[in-house]
Amino acid sequence: MACKNRRRVAGSPRWTDAASGALALALGAAALASAPARAAEAPESAPAARPADFATPAPGSYALPPLGAAADGDVLSSAGVPVRLHDLFGADAVLLSFIYTRCTNGEGCPLATAVLQRVGARLAREPEVAARMRLLSLSFDPKHDTPDVMRRYGEGLRRDGLDWHFLTGASDDALAPLLAAYRQTRVPEVDADGAPTGGFAHLVRVFLIDGAKRIRQVYSAALLEPEALVADVKTVLLESRTTTSGATTGGAAANGGAPHHRSGDLRAGYDGADFATRSQPLAARRGRAANLLERVERAPLGLPAVPLPADNPISSERIALGRRLFFDRRLSHNDTISCALCHVPEQGFASNEMATAVGIEGHSVRRNAPSLYNSAYLTRLFHDGRETRLEHQVWGPLLAANEMGNPSIGALLEKLENLDDYAAGFDAAFPGEGLSMSTLGMALASYERTLVSGDSPFDRTLYGGETAALSPSARRGFALFSGAAGCAGCHTMDDGFALFTDGAFHNTGVGYRAAMGATVEAPQRVQAAPGVILEVPRAIVEKVSAPVAPDLGRYEITRDPNDRWRYRTPTLRNVALSAPYMHDGSLATLRDVVAFYRRGGVPNENLDPLVHPLALSESDVDDLVAFLEALTGSDVDVLVADAFAAPVGDVGR
Repeated sequence: MACKNRRRVAGSPRWTDAASGALALALGAAALASAPARAAEAPESAPAARPADFATPAPGSYALPPLGAAADGDVLSSAGVPVRLHDLFGADAVLLSFIYTRCTNGEGCPLATAVLQRVGARLAREPEVAARMRLLSLSFDPKHDTPDVMRRYGEGLRRDGLDWHFLTGASDDALAPLLAAYRQTRVPEVDADGAPTGGFAHLVRVFLIDGAKRIRQVYSAALLEPEALVADVKTVLLESRTTTSGATTGGAAANGGAPHHRSGDLRAGYDGADFATRSQPLAARRGRAANLLERVERAPLGLPAVPLPADNPISSERIALGRRLFFDRRLSHNDTISCALCHVPEQGFASNEMATAVGIEGHSVRRNAPSLYNSAYLTRLFHDGRETRLEHQVWGPLLAANEMGNPSIGALLEKLENLDDYAAGFDAAFPGEGLSMSTLGMALASYERTLVSGDSPFDRTLYGGETAALSPSARRGFALFSGAAGCAGCHTMDDGFALFTDGAFHNTGVGYRAAMGATVEAPQRVQAAPGVILEVPRAIVEKVSAPVAPDLGRYEITRDPNDRWRYRTPTLRNVALSAPYMHDGSLATLRDVVAFYRRGGVPNENLDPLVHPLALSESDVDDLVAFLEALTGSDVDVLVADAFAAPVGDVGR
């Protein structure tokens, strides 16, 4: 369907941006209302259109096979903030339309926009569905459709509870690769004299994209009917078989894509003035308990047997007790911080929202909260490797004044002894021993050992023989990872399994840069509210902030000068879930990480010889990121759903 801008004849009024958008929407609504009749009257012009009396199939009664990967590219939010398109695919279902605001053809862009508005109105009656989807309208006319134009265009279209983003590009050249990937051709229209009219001829297309960033349906103008779109969205959502918590099992994750679990308070789009919270009530986050003991006894594909210490034999009682302790805020001095508030299950058992952790009473912590997935295999714990066992590691944050703040071992044990809801659990898990410093550590370690996650697309390809489990891009990324890029030199793999860590310590220059970099005099950007960013003088920031403690990495443990700014190699399993990256959370995305190593890290006298500039093209970077995303385990949603099912300690008792 060609989408053509109406020509303005001499003497006709000149439309303002707002008026043009209003007219476009009105025309789209009119076109939508007459769509079934047009389809019945002229089937030859729209052979795929459904008759007006055709009953929409029940969601889930049919399948929508994947049509291929949804392309990524650079776009601008309506606040003018650069963002990757994939970063906006933060939902289980996305409807992506390509439009331009000056279009006034009722069978083109206005129709697509009106249909999406009808979909939003329809789903307003089903908030549990609306909360799991997102609408994206991307202009392919960046010269006219600036971020401000897109913001104003969208103001009259959104409704409460509907997550709808209006996007544009920085320039025609910046958008060109993205448009080509989605086969969005656009031909500038001219009048009889050959002068540009400002309009375009193009094919109207709306794409349904699932949580694994795969295209599941493509709608032309003839197929744009709200009830059909809603049924297709629900069909995609039903694949994941959502539990009552919103956590899921299977679905896209089982098929090699991104998992479908969600944060209870999604912050995606917070940089835009149009941000609207979609916080999920805690009461709605009840999950589904898993057989965690079985997970320890039978490691997932791609992982070795879970090492179990002789002095802490695994048992279902110890796992259940540790799981309860992990989510109990009463383990902190003032009943506000639990282990799970820094190692958030639906955020990769890490923390996606802060570069470095925040502890009791808002105290800053120097380092990023690492993911706990597969920590059972680590022989050195913490970024500096100062502990060797999970049983001992747990006492670090419990006693740290800026983390959970307990004044002493005895004070915490006495506090737990006075809680009548723990005595039976310790007696069952540790007959004849009960609560002690040792058993508390063993219980928490028992639960953490169950957080093993494998069976990723990479595992199914390399260890399971499923050659199609990895996308072509991820296969190319694996070749680079294990070859020219040299990533496997530190993130090691074996014949029968892959931990993606050598367990050693390396200086990449991140710590050196933070410790030795020049003082930044420029004002610091501080986001005060959605879309509100303030330029705050550095002196004011420093006046209200505590001094940043120096971080010398492994040197603080060994006192060996050669260990300055060395940090433990993290595992890369589930790495796509645990942003931001590096020991200080200074790199926000996987692309940032690959770009950092592409530059050769930060040169310094102790820079690891394995870190050096890499001759990687932009497509190489894309392929490496695709490979890293293919390291997400199919069992992640099972563990998140189990975490949602865990009892939470009652601070009122």
